[in-house]
Amino acid sequence: MFKKILIVGCGLIGSSILRASIKKKISKKIYVLEKSKIHIKQIKKLRLNCEILKDPKKRITNVDMIIICAHLSEYLKIFKKIEKYIDKNTIVTDVGSAKEKVSGEIKTKIKRNISWISSHPIAGSEVSGPEFGNEKLFSGKWCVLIKDKNVNKKHLQILTKFWTKIGSNIVYMSLKEHDHIFSITSHIPHLVAYNMVKTAMNFEKKKKSNIVKFSAGGLRDFTRTAASNEIMWKDIFLNNHKNITKGIDLFINNMRQIKKLISTKNEKKLIKIMQESKKIRKKIVSAKQDVNLPDFGRR
Repeated sequence: MFKKILIVGCGLIGSSILRASIKKKISKKIYVLEKSKIHIKQIKKLRLNCEILKDPKKRITNVDMIIICAHLSEYLKIFKKIEKYIDKNTIVTDVGSAKEKVSGEIKTKIKRNISWISSHPIAGSEVSGPEFGNEKLFSGKWCVLIKDKNVNKKHLQILTKFWTKIGSNIVYMSLKEHDHIFSITSHIPHLVAYNMVKTAMNFEKKKKSNIVKFSAGGLRDFTRTAASNEIMWKDIFLNNHKNITKGIDLFINNMRQIKKLISTKNEKKLIKIMQESKKIRKKIVSAKQDVNLPDFGRR
């Protein structure tokens, strides 16, 4: 499909793209630009078929596609490093979870002839690092491609084919639509998890009680989500702050309503809220976004 691709950053997502690309024979040559000495050591240990670029000054010509798999706050620095690899035929994409703010910054800084089409594979977990990479990570999962009015249609078709070939289902969105949707489906749930764990720790300190020892399933699931990479999520919260703060206001308002229902012992309305939540769970399973197994199918 390609002669040369460059993966910038080789953590969980980057190494999963690398593995899937090798498995599906996406490119004759795969380069990895990685600054972490630990990650480089792990990639070498895994014996993945790629060339690691320790020195970003090394010039590579005719790179067909560059995939940025790094923290949002690193994008502008990365573009300065990779500009020498880019020509008018190069497709540049990323895997970030927030789009509008960082895309606006990039478009004001980069050369006009660069073909920048943002991607967001809806895949991953709370773990990070190349050792957790999985060639099947994207299989059956959605990948959002940002389609704006100035998009290079030929390059969009090629990028669509790439993500499809490594297993993804494709959906197209605008920058605004993407950030609005994922503020609710992803970003705020992570904030809630961080806040729930913080609340538990505050409770433990105040009551001098070892609640960790008696953690029930609910708290355990929150701690799993809250174990995600803190730099990545800090960047997401700050880059999508407008949508997230609006969502927080809605969340707080709903919590106040539920608090009132509990205080007034309004059983009927409480049950209705919980029944509606069960319907959403069924829809998620029907959409194949999760499995209908006890304990989320974990063993």
